[in-house]
Amino acid sequence: MVTVNPDFVKKLEQSGKDAGAECFNCGTCAAICPLVSEHFPRKMIRYVQIGAEDLLLQNAQELWRCLHCGLCTQTCPRGANPGEVILTLKRHVVAKWRMS
Repeated sequence: MVTVNPDFVKKLEQSGKDAGAECFNCGTCAAICPLVSEHFPRKMIRYVQIGAEDLLLQNAQELWRCLHCGLCTQTCPRGANPGEVILTLKRHVVAKWRMS
């Protein structure tokens, strides 16, 4: 069962400046990404938007597939900066790991 954390976005803002609020889940980032499939980074940003911290942590290994090439950020029609969101999520996962 997935729990929803309504304060997840606020938590992420402590780990970085961007939590993907501008993203409207169009999928451009997932289509342009040369390294990964299965709707990444779109899926990770969606987890943030719905407060699904548990799902993010369960799928955290996917975050390290991103090499920060910048294609997702360059092509995002909303300027949501998916690459920065992924970096913020990496910081959050590392912080959670350190606390455990």
